[in-house]
Order: sequence, then C-alpha cells, then structure tokens
Amino acid sequence: MIIQSPPRMDIDGAAVLDEATARIAHAHKLGSSRRNFLRASLTLGGLSMLTGCVLDDSEGISSALTRISRVNDDVQGWLFDPTRLAPTYPESMITRPFPFNAYYGENEVRQVEESGYRLEVTGLVADKRKWSLPELRAMPQIDQVTRHICVEGWSAIGKWGGVSFASFLRQVGADTSAKYVGFKCADDYFTSIDMPTALHPQTLLALTYDGQVLPPRYGFPMKLRMPTKLGYKNPKHIQAIFVTNTYPGGYWEDQGYNWFGGS
Repeated sequence: MIIQSPPRMDIDGAAVLDEATARIAHAHKLGSSRRNFLRASLTLGGLSMLTGCVLDDSEGISSALTRISRVNDDVQGWLFDPTRLAPTYPESMITRPFPFNAYYGENEVRQVEESGYRLEVTGLVADKRKWSLPELRAMPQIDQVTRHICVEGWSAIGKWGGVSFASFLRQVGADTSAKYVGFKCADDYFTSIDMPTALHPQTLLALTYDGQVLPPRYGFPMKLRMPTKLGYKNPKHIQAIFVTNTYPGGYWEDQGYNWFGGS
C-alpha cells in the first residue's frame, strides 16, 4: 500500500480569519453539536482537517494562528454560561496527594511571609487599597470540592476554601462591565480572565486547601480557583488584582496558549 502525503498549502491569514469570523457570526443559530464542531475547527489544525491539506510553514502562519486564537476566545466567551456550575464531588473522591504543578520545580516554590502580605487591588475599582490576610479571612468563606483539569491531559479533585470572587469584586466596587480581571503573582506568573468568569459563583479566592491554610506548594497565601477554566488560568501566590478594559495577556497566553482557557 502506498500512502500519499497530503498536499501542502500556504496560508492566506486574512482569508482564514474572514472565514472564521463568518462562521462565528452564525454560531448562535446552531445546535450544540454544531457549535462544538465549529469551536474545534476554528484553529489551523481544524482548518487542516477540513481541507485535507498540510499547512506549510510561512510567516503568515504565526500571525494567522494568533488571530484565530483570539477568534476562538470570542467563540468560547459566547458559549460560556455564567450560571452553569461545574461538577462537585464528595470529599471521599479528593486526590491525595493533590499534584503540584507550575512552570518551575517544586523545590523552587515561592515563600511569601504572611505578616507582610498585602493584596493590592487597582484599576477600575472604587476601593483601591491593599488587603491583609486577616481582613480576607474575616469575609464570608465558602468551600468547594471540584476537579482541576490540566492542559497537559491530567486532572485531580481537590477541596478549596475561601472568598467568593464575585463578592470580593462587589466589595471593592469593581466595574463589572469591564472586560478583564488581571493577576500578578509572587512567582512572577501573571494571567487574566474575562469578567463573566470572574463573577461565576464557583470562582474563588482560595485561602485554604482541604480545610487547612493554603500550603506554599498550592499557592500560599492565595490562589484563584476556577473549575470552569484549565489549570494554567488558576494563578497562585497572588499579590495584585486589577480590573481593566485593556487586554492584559498572560504568562502562557503570550506564548501561544489559548487566552479564554475554558475547561
């Protein structure tokens, strides 16, 4: 049997983007199965699948991929239901030990001193100030047992406790019509999320893990826990939060990862 290689083709980035945009314009009229197919196909890989061609390396591919990734973000944003809850689990299903994951090794985990810690809140908020851990712990606390899904293909169930992020944003007078909420972290990580996800009832400023103060390996003094997002969107060791209408990017997102990052 002779296996023939598929033909190679160059990419007209503008034409690809125009086609993707046209599909998105009709996405809200489609059923769920068609929307899922649309979402999967709006990438260069999807384009290759649909055309039967192999995409040739060219200067236009990187640009087209970046632009289509942003189109994907728009699709995921439109499909996101801010009232739909991620599954929760009994404590008997907690993964023990819960895996460590970061862009560095566990022996490089950042150590943050509790006494000097202050969470800085800036941007489109009425109350621009710094919050101590005792102040954050004095706010109403909630728990959730949810699944962490990593972009690398593994998942684990953990129990997280802390402050509802939606409640915190309202407490500081955040402009909830703004597009983005950004995070800067003690381990030099940074990321950002969309406002509907920030206001989702399961989005949590996590201060504890499994009923104990959040350990350094899981993000002490605070991490953002979002069961509706992939793991790289859940920053640890948070030092600053800002609300903005200017696209903030992120550590992995600026290297080509999808920005919306829905799970």
